[in-house]
Amino acid sequence: MDKYKVTGMSCAACQARVEKAVCKLDGIDEVNVNLLTNSMTVEGNVDSKDVIKAVKDAGYGAKLINEKSSSSDENNLDSYQLETKKLKNRLLSSVGFLLVLMYFSMGHTMFHFKIPKVFANNPAAIGILQMLLASIIMIINRNFFINGFKGILHMSPNMDTLVALGSSASYVYSIAVLIQIIMKQSSDMHGAHKLIHDFYFESAAMILTLITIGKMLESISKGKTTNALKGLMNLAPKTALVIRDNKEVSVPIKDVKVDDIFIVKAGDAIPVDGLILEGFASLDESALTGESIPVDKTVDSTVYSGTTNTSGFIKCKATNVGKDTTLSKIIQMVSDASSSKAPIAKIADKVSAIFVPCVIIIAIITFIVWSFAGYSVSFSLSRAISVLVISCPCALGLATPVAIMVGSGVGAKHGILFKNATSLEQMGHTNIVALDKTGTITNGTPVVTDIIECLVSKDELIKYAYSIESYSEHPLAHAICDYANNNNIAKNELTDFITEVGNGLSAKDGDNDIHAGKQKYVEAFAPISDDIKNRIKDLSAEGKTPLFFSLNNKLLGVILVADTIKEDSAKAINTLKNLNLECVMITGDNEETAKAIAAKSNIDKVISGVLPTGKEEHIKELKNKYKNIAMVGDGINDAPALTSADTGIAIGAGTDIAIDAADVVLMKNSLLDVAKAIILSRKTLTNIKENLFWAFIYNIIGIPLAAGVYYPAFGLKLNPMFGAAAMSLSSFCVVTNALRLNLLNLDKEVHKY
Repeated sequence: MDKYKVTGMSCAACQARVEKAVCKLDGIDEVNVNLLTNSMTVEGNVDSKDVIKAVKDAGYGAKLINEKSSSSDENNLDSYQLETKKLKNRLLSSVGFLLVLMYFSMGHTMFHFKIPKVFANNPAAIGILQMLLASIIMIINRNFFINGFKGILHMSPNMDTLVALGSSASYVYSIAVLIQIIMKQSSDMHGAHKLIHDFYFESAAMILTLITIGKMLESISKGKTTNALKGLMNLAPKTALVIRDNKEVSVPIKDVKVDDIFIVKAGDAIPVDGLILEGFASLDESALTGESIPVDKTVDSTVYSGTTNTSGFIKCKATNVGKDTTLSKIIQMVSDASSSKAPIAKIADKVSAIFVPCVIIIAIITFIVWSFAGYSVSFSLSRAISVLVISCPCALGLATPVAIMVGSGVGAKHGILFKNATSLEQMGHTNIVALDKTGTITNGTPVVTDIIECLVSKDELIKYAYSIESYSEHPLAHAICDYANNNNIAKNELTDFITEVGNGLSAKDGDNDIHAGKQKYVEAFAPISDDIKNRIKDLSAEGKTPLFFSLNNKLLGVILVADTIKEDSAKAINTLKNLNLECVMITGDNEETAKAIAAKSNIDKVISGVLPTGKEEHIKELKNKYKNIAMVGDGINDAPALTSADTGIAIGAGTDIAIDAADVVLMKNSLLDVAKAIILSRKTLTNIKENLFWAFIYNIIGIPLAAGVYYPAFGLKLNPMFGAAAMSLSSFCVVTNALRLNLLNLDKEVHKY
């Protein structure tokens, strides 16, 4: 996928024109043009030179964005500030001249303000002054005319075309009136004075100024939509303290290489991803995960770029640098999501493609109808100009991307990353959530849950168990070893260790024979009472796995190990249910263990005994029966299922393969974030629908009003200046509505369900 920067676009009509031009190229699979970010993504087998040429032939500019350049996103965000500054300068200059123009036009004619004697009885002089002032304002805002008429020449009229036509029509008509005044002034001064009221110079200038106000407000609002992305970029440190030639040297972040050794002191930010070699520290990872509590890190722990060392001192080895760091990948993911297009935008795209030509035709028809109805040229022209300047294709073009950008940013703040706009929209349509068990519902690490001692004390049983299990690499053995270490229980050194694959272990402690493993294996060496068997049966029904231990043909005891459920899994699943979602657990565990976990986590439907390769098949079966299936997983074996689901969700950052296969990445290891992601998606979808409703209803009501449809019956007519004001505020309203998503507190929202 190639990404391009597109210049010269002013509205949704431009966006549609660029997409149409590039889609005509051979080898194109998909094209997405984003009006908000002025970017374009192209998928397919096509030369970038051909893409750029197609865009230029359509009347716009384009250049390929180098994804390896770390400054591309920063430059894109800086362009908002630069654009706002230019618009402010334009606006201030325009307002200065407009105030003088309004004084000599409306101020003099309507409110009888005093004017210099040279103009008092000279309507031609007043007209010439108004023409000069309007001309200056038009020159200041010449971009409207350059882009607008260029659009006509390329057969791709846009919003600037509507503004340019409206302002030009007012200006040209006023010049025609001025010529009449000059011709009449010598013979009919009274008639010349009456014609002053037909000047539209102030409308020509006011239209441009009001649209510039709207553009500036829109630019400021657009800048605010990128606050989350800016915040992520600001996290990236500019320098790193590395060890070179046994000395601590501060180097630019771009000079840090993989395997470099770097130092992070208290209060400093982690420069790149790395592995701790020495030291201990508490790291604030809230910027990446949304988790406010610092995380303790020690030797062999992973650290991430952009996180902050709140206390301690660590020496680390760089593992990922530049674009490969976790922070850079998050920034890229949020940027890509903001630049992509959601399916819901297709409606607006279809309308935008024909919007401007239709408005121009409506304006021409309006002028002709009112003229044939016997109204004056001034009245008819005013209605036509009002139609041109009130119509707003921008609101249609911005309705979806602004909400997507803000929604993606809000998600990033909470450690929820949507790979593209489609996944952000699709997440909200989810009906069924399929959940992997290990590492998703459970912690993924077995722990000791129960200890049943028979021959010796509890500590003695753990000592013997630790001694023999320390030779094993099985995850259940690790649980016993961890328990012993945490309780400061030492082990004996054993001899003659033997592994009976699939059954158990045997070894010697001096002259003593020790056996460990499954019930059937140990029972061959030591009898097990019915009482113990019954207790074990009940505990096994709870999803716990028993490990039996014997010493010299006598049962030492039983230790039960289980993969425990995460603290918030049950609450998260209840929340998903309250969101009207059905939850299904898919696991490779046996039916008894699976049902025990399902009961504790409040899951109603369980698919157990599934081989790693079989999860994908079960997802496909669910898709055949139901719509909008989301799959949540964290491991390599979940990748095929994540890909097959309508929405794949990688939880707890997962493995690299799971992340690549997923559509949504949850940085925290919490199922509650699945509910948060769905809530955010639904809120974003609602916001998009509100924006589209406003954009459509504004034009549906505004255009007939401007055309004078309601004038014969109700006497309602619209001054072109009010039309321009309405147009200037329409896009601003859409962007401002999208910014309301920033007020969304997902932590509070999720507790409502």
